[in-house]
Amino acid sequence: MKINHLNLTVTDVAASRAFLETYFGLVCRATRGDNFAVLFDDDGFILTLMKGREVQYPKTFHVGFPQPTEEQVDRINQRLLEDGYDVKPPQHAHGYTFYVEAPGGFTVEVLC
Repeated sequence: MKINHLNLTVTDVAASRAFLETYFGLVCRATRGDNFAVLFDDDGFILTLMKGREVQYPKTFHVGFPQPTEEQVDRINQRLLEDGYDVKPPQHAHGYTFYVEAPGGFTVEVLC
């Protein structure tokens, strides 16, 4: 058995969708206006985004995007920084990792 679907409630579906497409290669296959989007990764994982007025995830909640190398983690970090996101440099913790607040009200971890 494996998990292959997750729904995130977000304050801005379009901005969340663009962020996930731009930095993590997800592909949107369906939308319902600005209220709902269905995104897929290369392995068939389905991520749905649903608009909510107030979004409050627990402090430690995050969505992870593992990368194959530290260099790829560095590239994503640098690109986010250049595009104006508030990201700290990656650190060696439970892996080589950093976190970023995504548009829409959720946190993303990038690690290897």
